[in-house]
Parts: sequence; structure tokens; C-alpha cells
Amino acid sequence: MRERVVPDLERLLLAAIEREAMGNSLRASRDELRASRDELRELATEQASLRRVAVMVARGEPPGEVLRTVAAETTSLLGADATRLMRHEAPGTISVLAEYGMESPLGRRLPVAGSVAELVQHTSRPARVDSYDDRRGLLADVAREQGFHSSVAAPVMVEGSVWGSLVVLWRRRTPSPPGTEERLAQFAELLASAVANTESRAQLSTSRARVVLAADEARRRIERDLHDGVQQRLVSLGLELREVEALVPGELDEVKARLSRTTEGLASAFTDLQEISRGLHPAILSQGGLVPALKALARRSPVPVRVNAGHKRRLPSCVEVTAYYVVSEALTNAAKHAHASLIDVDVNITADGRTQRETLTLMICDDGVGGVDPARGTGVVGLVDRVEALGGQLQISSPAGAGTTLHATLPTDIDCARLLDTAPEDVD
Repeated sequence: MRERVVPDLERLLLAAIEREAMGNSLRASRDELRASRDELRELATEQASLRRVAVMVARGEPPGEVLRTVAAETTSLLGADATRLMRHEAPGTISVLAEYGMESPLGRRLPVAGSVAELVQHTSRPARVDSYDDRRGLLADVAREQGFHSSVAAPVMVEGSVWGSLVVLWRRRTPSPPGTEERLAQFAELLASAVANTESRAQLSTSRARVVLAADEARRRIERDLHDGVQQRLVSLGLELREVEALVPGELDEVKARLSRTTEGLASAFTDLQEISRGLHPAILSQGGLVPALKALARRSPVPVRVNAGHKRRLPSCVEVTAYYVVSEALTNAAKHAHASLIDVDVNITADGRTQRETLTLMICDDGVGGVDPARGTGVVGLVDRVEALGGQLQISSPAGAGTTLHATLPTDIDCARLLDTAPEDVD
């Protein structure tokens, strides 16, 4: 009897051990499954954040919006307390371009010493600072004052060089987990794409502006040379011919008639040359400014034009020239193609309520047949290029049978001389 009991106890004990092992295995599997699920959820969240930023970069969103989005996304994703983007300026200095969750001296140049960005600047690789307690420097002092204990940074690489650093900071005492640098680097790469795209667009815009301004300057010089040289010579020759005509005896009627016709032909050539000169660069624009030039343009128009000027002061020469050609082309199109009976030209300067940046606004409206289509290659296409080259915008509304309206805006704070100074070639 006792011999049978012992094997039964052994079987029960083995069964209990197996059940316990199976339970432990199931619990371990559940824990692993839960950990895997959490990891997948975290990965999905990270990919969603990266995708949102990537879409903004692909759309060419304003860099300020991209920076703010990256700062907010990285702060949330990495469980950080703050994020900031710093641009590396001259050796040993940085400037803070964007921040989230902290107070930073935006735009100011600061010494990089003591910050995690200093390590990035030296190595061009992601870096971390697990404690600011023993670090010295202005940015380390600021971090301690605001209660930050650790940070991680990733370089923003543009054209193979460290353009800046993307930095996240924590107030907790424990260091950030391993792998934070690699996760942050993915956002830094997207930022680098946004920065490269923005700088490429800026360089292209500057190049376009240089081409437009150089061409305008060349036209101005040609107009000046025609006025001071050829036109004055024609006037002098015309006066000499009149003197010769007066000296011819009365009985030489044929000679006097020929001299008279020659003088009239010379006067006609002089008038044609004046018109060409005005088309190149009207002298009144340089001497009197935009409003007097537009009024002179209106007087020469075959269609009645009303010029309503809301400002009187001078503007940068490149802005006035561009505005003049916008109005000139609009008046020419209205006279040739629109069959208009009246054209209104409104000129005003407005200020953005948020940025306080001034803008020259032009509104040219006619009551013609409408139907202008820039896609068909009219002169409006050239106007769009000219306006956009200076950072402005040109919008056209021309429904069939309801006239045409051109709405152009141009910034008034353009440094025309600086742009011309950076031109790759002399226009002479």
C-alpha cells in the first residue's frame, strides 16, 4: 500500500511542477507579448511623427513651421521636457532658432562652451550630457537655472557640414535611455532636408533677383547713355539743320524743302528714340519716383487711366522699377487686347499686423472683355517671374466678359544695391 502511495505523490508533484512551469512560461510569454506590443506601439508612434515631419518637408512648408513641429514632436516622442534647435555660427558660437518647453534667447549668438552642442560641433556625431552639475559655460548655467539635468543632441548636416544641432533636455536625474541618439538623429535628418531645401530656394530667389536687377541696371545705363549722348547729338544736328535752312537763299526752294524734310525726319527719329528710351527705363522714374512715373504713363495711354496713389515717398529703385513695368504691361495689354474704356490703378503701402513688414500693393483693374490666360504665354508670364524674383506675388483674375484685375505685392525692404553687388558679372 505504501509503495503505491509514493509513486502517486511523485506523479502529483511532477504534475504540479509542470503546471507551475507552464504558468511561468505563459506569464513570461504574456510579458514578452506585452513588451512587444508596447514596442510596436512606440515604433508606430515614432514613425507617425517622422511621417508628419516628412510630409511638411516634402510640401515645402515654411522652415519656421517645420522647426516648431519637430521641436514639439521630439519632446513628446522622447518623453523630454524641452527641445531646441541651434544653428552653429562662427567657431565656438551658436544661435537658438526654435525651442519648445523652455525659455531660450532666440536669435542671439551665444558661446557653445558647456552645452551638448559643443560635443556635436567637435565630433559631427550625436552626443549626450548625462549631468550638467560639473559643466561650465553660459548654456550649462542656463540649463541648471531652468532645472535641466541631462540632454542629447544630434547634428543637422547640410552639404556634408554640421549646420546645427537638434537638442532634447530632461529635468529628471536619470539619464536618457540607450538609443535616444539614433532616434533623435532621424528627426535631425529630416530637418537637414528642410534646411537644404530652404537654402536652395533662397539661393535661387537671390539669383533670380540678381538677374532681374542686373538687367534693369543695364537698361538704366543704356537709357542714360542715349539721353546724354545720342539724343543730345540729334537735337544738336536738328538745330544746325534749321540754321542751314535759314541761310539758304529764297530762290533755292528745292534745297530749302529738302532740308526741311530732313529736319522733320530727324525730329521724328528723335521722337522714336525717346519712346525707345522710355521703354528701356523712363527717366522720370529715376528722377521723380513711382507715382509721377505712373501718372506720366497714364497720360500716354490710349485708354483713360485713373491713378489713385495712397503713398508719396520713394521706395527702393528695384521695387519702383518692377512696379512700373507691372503697370506698364497691364496698360499695354488692356489697350491692345481688352477693348477697355477705363483702367484704375491703385497704389498703396500696407504693413503686416504681425511682422510689421511693409508691402507695396498694386491693383490694376480694367472693364474690358477679360479672358486673360497666363498659360497661353502672354506678357503676364514675364511679370510673374519679375515680381516673384523680388519675393513678391502676382495674382490675376480675368473672367470672360468681366474685365481683368492684376493684384501685385512687393516687399519694400529690399536692399537693391547689395543684391547688385553680389552679381557674378559686371553688367557693363
